[in-house]
Parts: sequence; structure tokens; C-alpha cells
Amino acid sequence: MHDAPPAAEPAGITGTEPEPLSHGLKQRHMTMLGLGGVIGAGLFVGSGAGIAVAGPGIVLSYLIAGALAMLVMRMLGEMSSAMPASGSFSVHAERALGRWAGFTVGWLYWFLLVVVLAVEATGAAQIAHGWAPSVPQWAWVLIFMLVFTGANLAAVKNFGEFEFWFAALKVGAIVLFLGLGTLAVFGVLPDTSPVGLTNLTGQGGLLPNGWAGVVSGVLAVIFAFGGLEVVTIAAAESDDPARAVARAVRSAVWRILFFYVGSMLVIVTVLPWTAMRPGQSPYVAVLDHIGVPAAGQIMNVVVFVALLSALNANLYGSSRMIFSLAERGEAPRALLTVTRGGVPVRAVLASVAFGFVSVLLNLKWPDSVFLYMLNAVGAVLLVVWGLVAASQLRLRRRIEREAPERLTLRMWGFPYLTWVALAAMGAVLGLMLTDDAARPQVMWSGAATGAVLLVAGLREWRERRARA
Repeated sequence: MHDAPPAAEPAGITGTEPEPLSHGLKQRHMTMLGLGGVIGAGLFVGSGAGIAVAGPGIVLSYLIAGALAMLVMRMLGEMSSAMPASGSFSVHAERALGRWAGFTVGWLYWFLLVVVLAVEATGAAQIAHGWAPSVPQWAWVLIFMLVFTGANLAAVKNFGEFEFWFAALKVGAIVLFLGLGTLAVFGVLPDTSPVGLTNLTGQGGLLPNGWAGVVSGVLAVIFAFGGLEVVTIAAAESDDPARAVARAVRSAVWRILFFYVGSMLVIVTVLPWTAMRPGQSPYVAVLDHIGVPAAGQIMNVVVFVALLSALNANLYGSSRMIFSLAERGEAPRALLTVTRGGVPVRAVLASVAFGFVSVLLNLKWPDSVFLYMLNAVGAVLLVVWGLVAASQLRLRRRIEREAPERLTLRMWGFPYLTWVALAAMGAVLGLMLTDDAARPQVMWSGAATGAVLLVAGLREWRERRARA
């Protein structure tokens, strides 16, 4: 093992030093990361809550939320292909807006990942405990954490292989679902008759709860798109970072929207939206309706894989983010130790340690201590996306001025669509404040963001005093 050399001050565009990490991720890993990174349990299970408030209008909700996620992904792709770094948007924020921004977005995102990791580990353990009741839930959590810690401490290609096959299974499941659902709509499957547009026009029509329902649906589903950021973090460890991230973003952006919107269209066309039961996966409901045997267990396997995939990706993303913070002097330098295989071992262990703490809190106090932590990261994703957009606005012009040849992937309609995305994020936060269920998330996330900003401000004030 060795300590990584100090990173160059990330102020310019052309003077970046190479990352001390491994370059074991291949193009197929990056492409599947881009495709599978946002396909998680939030889609397979959480979409039911969106259908309950929006009805068939959930298709429009996913179109709106998906369009915003696509814009953010394109911005991330533009900056990451021009300036690949293990800290991705944290490094970009520092270069564009100053150290306070890089510090704030980096620590907020790290905190977000290690807290959400607990939800994923606990959810996967609940499913596994249902299959093997003799093994206690806490033991399953321990097994998952140990397995994926080992995978992340080994060569980065192991992480890439895990995610490649996890993503392949998720993508395959959605493609199969879309195929079966489409056949059911036209009555091609045995014991089915053509559905037509009956379920889209009946039970209150396309918008049974009006546009207010569509907006509520957006609030219910937008956070399911979290996870798209990991592909830009992983870009720094690919063979050709600039080319790899550009290709991954291009291939993922439209397909993701197709998977999400296509799935919702099939669901609300095959079944009346009023038939959805709270807590039940709408995918299971459709598969049961068209006569797929053991649909519930099949979807349980898919959700289980989706949770483990997210757990693996979050461990990876959090370790690389805190390593990048340490490189720039924003986290303890002890975290810079890198193995001969290019793995930031202490950064991985630090993230896993906090992840274990989060899991224990979730198992012991799910409705008190852990609930406050979960609320504290509830709206952080929008803060991160907002800083991504603000960074892209400033960096795009600087790259065009200093190194235009690095713009291999460009944001659409710059700067207008970037401003549209920023306005949309502000609107979502405003709407969350008017929603009784979402308001605590905004308040607690605002407090967490304020605390990190305060620490960043105090650090800069102390450094200015020391220089003076």
C-alpha cells in the first residue's frame, strides 16, 4: 500500500494530474453502469405510490422527472468527459464555484450514499429473511456488507463485473416485462383479450386527479432517478475516461427514459389504476393479471438484485467521493492510502464503517434516530443536482475558452436548458414545502446543507486569517 501523491490544485482546466486509482473498468462496464444505475427498487416497488396519486397521469410524471434527470445526466457527462475525476461533480463544483462548493457537494453526497445504503441493505435482508427465516435479518445484513466490502476492496474490475451482471438482469427484466405487457395489451397472450385504451380513458380518464396529481406524482418518483451520478464517478477508473463516460451517457440517456416511461404506460394500460394496492409492486400486479406463474417471487428476485446493485454502487461511489475529498485536503489525508491494485482501501473502509452504523440505527431505531437521518438526506439529491447545473453553467464557458477540444459531449441547448433544469429543481423543492409528507425532508435536508456550508465557511475564514 502507498499514499497517493498530493493532487494538483483544481483551479484550471488543462493542468489536471492523473488519478492514482486503477483503470480497470471497461466500456461495457461503463455502459451498463449508465443503464442500470438508476433502475432500482424505487422503480419496481416505489412507482406504486406515484400511480396512486396520479393515476394514468403517472406517465406524464415520469416524463417530467425523467426529462430533468436526463438534463442533469447530460451536464454531468459534458463535465466528466472534459475533466474526468474520481470526485466527479465535487471536483467540478470546486473548479467552477470555489472550495466551499466542492466541500459542500462532496460531503453531502457522501452522507446521502452511506445513509441510503442502510435502507438498501435492510430491504435486501428482509427479502432474504423471507426466503430463509432461520437466518436472522441482522445476519443477512452482515453477509451483504462483508461480501460487497470484499468486492470493493479487491480490484475495481470486480465492482465493474458485479454491476455489469446486476444491471444486465435489471435491464433484461424490464425488457421482458415491456414485451409481455405489450402482448397483453393487444390480447396476443393466452387467456387475454385486447385491452385497448379502456384503462386510460375510464376511472376518471388520463388525469383523474388533474394536474395536481401529476405534480404529486413527480414528487413521488423523481428521487428514483438518483444513482445516475455513479457512472461519472467511475469514469476516472476506465481505460479511456473521456470517451467512456461520453459513450455511457449517450447510450443511457434515452434508454432510461424509455424503460421508465414505457413501463408506466404498460402498467396503466393493462390494469385500471384503481386496482393498484398500497405496498404492492405494480409490476407484480400486471404479471399476476396476465397469468405469469410465481410473479411475486420473480419480482422479489429482481428487487433483491436491484437492492444489492444499489448497495454495491453506493459503497463504490461513497469511497471514491471521500477519497477525492481527501486528495483536495477536504477530508483526512489518512484516507489517501491506495493499494498496489489502485484501490483506496481506507476510503472504502471509512464508508463501510459509517454504512454499518447507519444499518444498526435502521435496525434499532427505524422510526426515530434513523428516520431523522433519512429525512436529512431526503432532498439532498436536488441540492447536488442544483450545484451540478450551476457548475456546468460556469465551466462550459471556461472549457470553451481554454480547451475547446475537450468538449466531446455537449449539453443540449446551452445555457437555456441548464437554466430550465435549475428552475425545475427550485420548483420541486417549493412544491415539497407545500406537501405535508415531504416538508420534513426539505427542512431536515436544509439543516444538513446549512451545517455543511457553515463548516465550509468556517474553514475558509480560518485559512484566510492564517494567511493574513
